[in-house]
Amino acid sequence: MTPSRMNVESFNLDHRLVSAPYVRVADRKTLPHGDVITKYDVRFTQPNVGHLEMKAVHSLEHLFAEYSRNHSHAVIDFSPMGCQTGFYLILAGDPDLAVVLELIESSLTDILNATEVPAANEVQCGWGENHSLEAAQVAARDFLAQRTVWEQVFA
Repeated sequence: MTPSRMNVESFNLDHRLVSAPYVRVADRKTLPHGDVITKYDVRFTQPNVGHLEMKAVHSLEHLFAEYSRNHSHAVIDFSPMGCQTGFYLILAGDPDLAVVLELIESSLTDILNATEVPAANEVQCGWGENHSLEAAQVAARDFLAQRTVWEQVFA
């Protein structure tokens, strides 16, 4: 029996067939007034095989959200996946994939050079002590080391 089509794009993706790390367009929407937004699946680890620890996820979210906006005004959001295998990067418009990959590469390189996690405190964050700059930098380094395969989604 084939499952029925789901409303959430990633629920229709066969996670057994992808080969992380990768970056893929997960969705494009034209909003009621004609604006376009594009959602990218930025997958760090192989689904159902590995995952990022929560402190790494949380810190990557803070770091990437802050640093990516230094490189692009199109960044709307950078959100972690609940499965802890990657993130959704949402951008205004429909930029060329090469531009998106450069944005990701530049932002992750900034993370490698960071000396602290931005807003990692109880005033600016809902769980300020749940961060690890070191874990975020390891994940960023590992992802960057595989830059040549980011466009290859399936094995």
